[in-house]
Amino acid sequence: MATPLSLESVSQRGTAATGTRQTQGLARLLLAPAVGLLFIWMIVPLALTIYFSTLHYNLLDSESQQFVGLDNFRYFLTDPAFIASLQNTLVLVGSVLALTILLGIPLALLLDQPVLGRSIVRLMVIAPFFVMPTVSALVWKNLLMHPVSGLFAWIAKLFGATPIDWFNDAPLFAVILIVSWQWLPFATLILLTALQSLDEEQKEAAEMDGAGALSTFIYITVPHLARPITVVILIETIFLLTVFAEIFVTTGGGPGLQTTNIAFLIYSQALIQYDIGSASAGGLVAVVIANIVAFFLVRIVGRNLEA
Repeated sequence: MATPLSLESVSQRGTAATGTRQTQGLARLLLAPAVGLLFIWMIVPLALTIYFSTLHYNLLDSESQQFVGLDNFRYFLTDPAFIASLQNTLVLVGSVLALTILLGIPLALLLDQPVLGRSIVRLMVIAPFFVMPTVSALVWKNLLMHPVSGLFAWIAKLFGATPIDWFNDAPLFAVILIVSWQWLPFATLILLTALQSLDEEQKEAAEMDGAGALSTFIYITVPHLARPITVVILIETIFLLTVFAEIFVTTGGGPGLQTTNIAFLIYSQALIQYDIGSASAGGLVAVVIANIVAFFLVRIVGRNLEA
């Protein structure tokens, strides 16, 4: 009797395995068109960018294309404008991350308090994140930071001070303020969601043990926010590396190269200097830098999530 049961069990397992393989095959077949289209959507622009990066190709003289190999990469990486743009990119990303996190934590703590009209206040705080970058840059440039008719100039005159010409005297700081204003609601929302998942029993136990508000914040709230902070850093960094609209609308990369980041440098080489070869090489360099940054950030986030 044992042998038939064994054969029957083996037969059932074989049938189940066959069914699983058929299901997996059908799933791959159904996904193949979408994956193929996505692959073509990504690989064709990448292949063309690699191709153009090996050419001396100027839009004003498109007929005189010449193969130059890696000369475009050598020119782009040794160009003083690249060094300046890389420094500006790092300063912009680091400053915006610091401001959004340092301001997002207390703002999230305030929004987590039971106050009248809390839902409306939360909606107003989150609203800037849904404003298009071009629109927000125009608002800041013409209504807030204008050295003659802006709100900040009016406040300065009210106190007898000289208005600041933000986009001439402190252009990079002005761009940092604009971008931080846009991303602060995102950081606040993520941190607020994390605060709402904090176990109230831990805070009550700490209060019963005599811990004050500062001690509770340092030893309970901050460790609880470690994971969402890493998520904020990861997501913001990916998008901040490609900031363009705010710079294009407000400063145009100037004065000089003071607000030129890598994204704007590639744009200026492609559509202002019409040097497609150098711009393509710069685009590939930017992709490599972004992937290196993303790799290390993902590792940091992964370690934090496993902790």
